[in-house]
Amino acid sequence: MRRALKGVVSGMAVCLLATACGGGEEPEPERVRAEQQCDDTLSPEAARALETVLKTKRFDQAPRGGVERTANDLVGDHEAAKGLTLHRPMCRAGSSTDTDRVDIRFGLYVEDELFGDVHPRGLHPYDMGVEAQSGPSKAYLFVRCVSPRLEGSGKRPARIRGTLGHNRSKLPDTAPIREAHLTILHSATLAVVRELGCENDAGLTEKPVLRPLPE
Repeated sequence: MRRALKGVVSGMAVCLLATACGGGEEPEPERVRAEQQCDDTLSPEAARALETVLKTKRFDQAPRGGVERTANDLVGDHEAAKGLTLHRPMCRAGSSTDTDRVDIRFGLYVEDELFGDVHPRGLHPYDMGVEAQSGPSKAYLFVRCVSPRLEGSGKRPARIRGTLGHNRSKLPDTAPIREAHLTILHSATLAVVRELGCENDAGLTEKPVLRPLPE
C-alpha cells in the first residue's frame, strides 16, 4: 500500500512540474529571425530593414509556401485575362508580443493604377521598376514581366504590382523609413518574379537602387 501511495504522489509531483498534465500554459510560439520571414526570401539588407521598421529582432514562425502560391495566383490571373487583382498576403511579418506587422501582397494592375504625376500624401516616388512609391505606412512597386509561364507576355508583358502595408505604423515620414519599406518590398518582389521566371528579373536589380524622384 505504501509503495502504491508513493507512486501516486510521485506521479502527481511530476504532473505539477510538467505543464502538459492538463490546464498548463500553452507553449510560447516559436521565434525566428527576420531572415526567415517570407519563405527565407529577404536579403540581408531587407532583413535589417524589417527589424528597423518593426523594432524587433524576434519574429513569429510564419506559414511557408507564400512565394509559390503567389506566383501561381498571378499565372491564373493572367490566363483569365483579369485586369486588376489583389491576393492574400504572400507573407505577414510580425511578433505576437506586438500588434505591429508588415503585410506584403501581389496582384496584377492596369495602367490607370499607376500614380504617374500624382503624389498622394504620405507617399514619395522612387526610380525603381516601372514605378515605385514609399512612405511610413505603405509602399508600392510596379513591374512588367515576360515569362514562359505567362502566355502571350512576350507581346504584352504581364503587369505585376507589389504592395507593402505596415499596420499601426507610427513611424516618421523620413527617407530612412521610406527606403526601409521599399527595400523589404523589393526583396519580396524579386523572389516572386524569379519564381515566375521573368526575363531580366522584371527589370529589378539584385540590390535596390533607392533613387528618389522629384515630387
